[in-house]
Amino acid sequence: MTVSSGPRVDVDAELVESLRREDPDAAEQLVERFGDRVYRLAMRITGLKEDAEEAAQDALWTAARKIGSFKGESAFGSWLYRITANAAYQKLRTRRAKAKEIALDDVLPALDDDGRHFEPMADWSSRVDEQALTGEEGLSNPDIAETLGISLPAVKSRVHRSRLFVRKQLANYLGRPAS
Repeated sequence: MTVSSGPRVDVDAELVESLRREDPDAAEQLVERFGDRVYRLAMRITGLKEDAEEAAQDALWTAARKIGSFKGESAFGSWLYRITANAAYQKLRTRRAKAKEIALDDVLPALDDDGRHFEPMADWSSRVDEQALTGEEGLSNPDIAETLGISLPAVKSRVHRSRLFVRKQLANYLGRPAS
């Protein structure tokens, strides 16, 4: 038995050329040939049907759009699977980031139309026994801005939102309604 050492021919070379020529049927051929496999790979990575569908769609769209960057050094299918894996991992990162988000409405005080508080604030200050928790500590706002590389107004906004968040968490912990 002899092994051929001739040039490798990608079984998808015709599809690649159709995509490069932007043939009207090329995208449909791409979906027909790879759609199920791309979806299954995305599903194995994301574990959720909706994320897998979005990742598969993103991958197929990216492959069609970026076909010019396919050099043919590997099989087209391998190149497409790498795009699919990247799209699926991006969905996972996005999902994890969203899981850590806190809705702004959950930490903002309740205000009336004139911008005044209309619910009483929970007073938990009497329960704070440690001096370290009642005094100011740490860096000044300008120092924070310089350290983080953000503007002073951004620091003030973040500090304010953080205080509101801590106030709400303490109110919940102490069993009082947050405002």
